[in-house]
Amino acid sequence: MTMTDRSLAELQADFRATSTNAMPIAGMVTWAALGVAGALLPERTVASASLYIMAAILPLAFLIDRARGRNPFAKSDNPLLKLFLLGIIMVALTIPLAVIGAQGGQPLLVLLGMAILAGVVWIPFGWAADDPTGTVHAVGRGIGCYLAYALCPAPWTASAICAVVVVAYLYSLMVMRPVGRAAEGRAATA
Repeated sequence: MTMTDRSLAELQADFRATSTNAMPIAGMVTWAALGVAGALLPERTVASASLYIMAAILPLAFLIDRARGRNPFAKSDNPLLKLFLLGIIMVALTIPLAVIGAQGGQPLLVLLGMAILAGVVWIPFGWAADDPTGTVHAVGRGIGCYLAYALCPAPWTASAICAVVVVAYLYSLMVMRPVGRAAEGRAATA
């Protein structure tokens, strides 16, 4: 039986079993570091650094998985994994919108755009994992980032936006269904 012959519930269970929490951990660490930088560096520098945030998260997640003895690039024919990966590409295609929006001399729009757009990948992840946490993460993160941008005074605006992202990751790590080996361990004891 191939993956595509399986039910949606079976595909979602496989997605959870083969996923890890390395990417949200890497995202939380990366955004926390950017938040600290936001308190110390000029807005333009922090905004420029945010353009590379996704390029920093993926290798860090890979290193976390490798340290745990997992191969994040093991072959999978699960179409839900492919949907999630296509979601990352979708977000990457929209990043220039944040850069274009900041051309008016507002570098924090780049940071705001990256904080919100990079959170959108949680929607296909949550759907693929059959877990509403992904949508709550994306929507809460977006609203929180807009509020931080609108309400937090300079020079703390950049750090506040990054803090919202870190809180969204913490929420997701605490609430989302177990993935990977944690899910296998819990299933074995149930």
